[in-house]
Amino acid sequence: MRKGALSAAVFAASGVMALAACGSSSSSSSPSATAGGGGTSAGGTTSATSSAAGASGTVDGKGAKVGIILPDRTTSNRWISTDPDALAARCKADNLDCDIQNANNSATTMATQADTMMNNGVKVLMLVNLDSASAAKIEQKAKSKGIITIDYDRLTLGGDASLYVSFDNVKVGELQGQTLVQCPQVKGKSSVNYVELNGAPTDNNATLFAQGYNSVLSKQPGWKKLADQSIANWDNTQAGITFTSMYQKNPDIQAVMVANDGMAGPVIADLAKQKKAGAVAVSGQDATVEGLQRIMQGTQCFTIYKPSVGEANPAVDAAAKFATGQLPTTTATVTDTETGRKVPAILATPIAITQANVALPINDGYTPKATTCANTFAELCTKFGVK
Repeated sequence: MRKGALSAAVFAASGVMALAACGSSSSSSSPSATAGGGGTSAGGTTSATSSAAGASGTVDGKGAKVGIILPDRTTSNRWISTDPDALAARCKADNLDCDIQNANNSATTMATQADTMMNNGVKVLMLVNLDSASAAKIEQKAKSKGIITIDYDRLTLGGDASLYVSFDNVKVGELQGQTLVQCPQVKGKSSVNYVELNGAPTDNNATLFAQGYNSVLSKQPGWKKLADQSIANWDNTQAGITFTSMYQKNPDIQAVMVANDGMAGPVIADLAKQKKAGAVAVSGQDATVEGLQRIMQGTQCFTIYKPSVGEANPAVDAAAKFATGQLPTTTATVTDTETGRKVPAILATPIAITQANVALPINDGYTPKATTCANTFAELCTKFGVK
């Protein structure tokens, strides 16, 4: 592992090459276009500042300014509360002055927010892109100003980020596939008809998830894929419409690989109309309130839990090091499939959540107990070990 004490200006010019030496393993991204988005509303702002040198964090950012832009408030609760809270807490611990904003599904808003942050003197800019093309332009502008960029959760293809911090998204997909075949509705069956509802075709993460679960499901003896459709913008309503069409053509569906919890909701609602909710294995991702509730009810087999601190802590720690002229330690490299560039990365490990461990995200404080265990779900939460 290589560590250094270089100036921010040096990082802006050559940080990627220097960081590449830090990686100890390799993980390649598969080809994809860009990450989707839409809408035009302005983003909100969260501020996290600490005057205490280092506070309780692992590094001292010496009060440096860091800009963080999250993508939307619709695709997952993580962008509304869990990630902002985790990022703000780590910024405080690492003695950083962090401006945390949400682009609310608008690439134009994200560009405006980034410009404001750069004009306000941020040393590091962290992005969750809405699409690679618009985010790459932001990163190119930041580079021209000597500002280091970090890709958070989603890799910006064609971009200039010095670091990518995410969960291992191919492993996320592999875990989805491995867990689906173990669902009680299909486990041990000699033949299984299934369909897939993938994430947005413009989201590189969705491509990696699909790469992972297809690598598992395609090798299952007797498993037959009847339909396969990507859903633009991860739109939940469209996912329901698409599944209804799939079901009308193939009523003997026994498993549905759904890329996230949001899209799983309409799928399960349609299955309920057919009196098949709970009889068909349905996947998910993100450990949302609704996803965990459906797991407790038995209508959704599993979700994938990606604790926010698994991304937020190393990303903010890296930002603090960059801002103070240091090199963060990385664990992997990923390949930008548009440019062939090897991007240094820190990749966290996802967790499959079934009824056996459904309490974990709630007890961790990731998914709010007050909402998840409200009303009729209070008894189920007690049954499944929520504290």
